[in-house]
Amino acid sequence: MDKVNIKKLAAELNLSAATVSRALRDSHEIGAATKARVMEMARKMNYVPNPSASNLRSHKSKTIAVIVPEIANSFFSQAINGIEEIARAHNYHVLIYQTHENVELENAFIRSLLSGRVDGILISIASGLNGERNFKDVLPVLPLIFFDRVYEDIEAIKITTNDYQSSYTATKHLVENGCKKIAYLKGIDHTPAGKNRIAGYIDALRDSDILFDDRLMIATGDEQQENPDLVKNLLLSQKPDGLIASIEDLALPCYYACRDLGLKIPEDVKIISFSNLKTAGILNPSLTTITQPAFEMGRTAAGILFKILNRKEVEPNQTLVLDSELVVRESTGSLTQPSPKERA
Repeated sequence: MDKVNIKKLAAELNLSAATVSRALRDSHEIGAATKARVMEMARKMNYVPNPSASNLRSHKSKTIAVIVPEIANSFFSQAINGIEEIARAHNYHVLIYQTHENVELENAFIRSLLSGRVDGILISIASGLNGERNFKDVLPVLPLIFFDRVYEDIEAIKITTNDYQSSYTATKHLVENGCKKIAYLKGIDHTPAGKNRIAGYIDALRDSDILFDDRLMIATGDEQQENPDLVKNLLLSQKPDGLIASIEDLALPCYYACRDLGLKIPEDVKIISFSNLKTAGILNPSLTTITQPAFEMGRTAAGILFKILNRKEVEPNQTLVLDSELVVRESTGSLTQPSPKERA
């Protein structure tokens, strides 16, 4: 007779494996009625816990893992600072892994971490399409929390920002400053964050009585050196009067392209970017940004993880949405006084 495992129990109960695992561990995240159902079915099916898996869960490595697409990105470096602040307060170490937008590499990291090397994982997913995700294998073994770029097809705790509203606000800001032909530079568009930003842009155009033109929405390259040429081709062929860079890595290519074509910012083209660049204010002209609460997002994600590790009550499967901020500077042609953030 095949040995009964958590997956078989979960299938019989029509519950997720993660829920069954937590119920068997008497987790505070699971209600009393569900725990009773799980324990009764475990008795009926003669379920015997895997001792080695139990040992992995009870062992404390005093280390957590952070998996991000890249450390050089200003957003992720600030988020990691927030995570490290909370980890230090709990006397924990932080291991950082870079996926470089590669899903297969992301999966390899996760497989290695299931060996008991860490007590929990914080992850912002890669935007690549080169592999299947295996996050459901993690939850029965380790706490897993998503931040910024989340994975929707799983029950887990997620911390993100208001990407749709931020993109909508950015587009409306350009319209209010005279733009009638706004181009959008796509990035991370296979993630929920990227899709929400595209939707915000399109809806803001519609609400401004501007017809959406798909020739003004371009896919950018995987290699940074090719993006200035892509932007130049867009500026030459479509002649937009506004540009929205959906990720930070596309901000400077917009400046390079305008420089090479002799276009003035903001007189000829207005530019706004999702960006946490600390140097945005000293670019010439200074860059208007949608700035995400990266440090606070890192602190929030880590704080929830440590509540779980310390068996404190948290709401399972919650999604927290933090607000980004429109920081108006010279590149959109509407700055008359320094913003409070610029003066600080």
